[in-house]
Amino acid sequence: MQATTDFAQTLTPADFLTRITFSPDGLVPAIVQDAATREVLMMAWMNAESLRRTMALGETVFWSRSRGEYWHKGATSGHTQRVVEIRLDCDGDTLLILVEPAGPACHTGAVSCFFRALAPDQS
Repeated sequence: MQATTDFAQTLTPADFLTRITFSPDGLVPAIVQDAATREVLMMAWMNAESLRRTMALGETVFWSRSRGEYWHKGATSGHTQRVVEIRLDCDGDTLLILVEPAGPACHTGAVSCFFRALAPDQS
């Protein structure tokens, strides 16, 4: 994984992990974005271990709050997400993961989980 922009501050994995502000339950939101199109694909939760697994594997691994287990995206569907870059926001409490997806991100089969839009106010 390497920085794809000139303005990104590059940190070592150890330093990167120390700058993350995890919630009291040990989680941080991770927004997944297509590295080529910049489309937001999904949002999931990570803890320190899932982030370490992601960095080691080079594909996204999340923490499933509902199942209480690690979730390697695409392990069963084949729709993996190869990590291009991982960024941390200025407050240290949200991750942005740029990926090369090998299929749709959403379990519904949609490219993005964000396929519903609020209708404009008609008043």
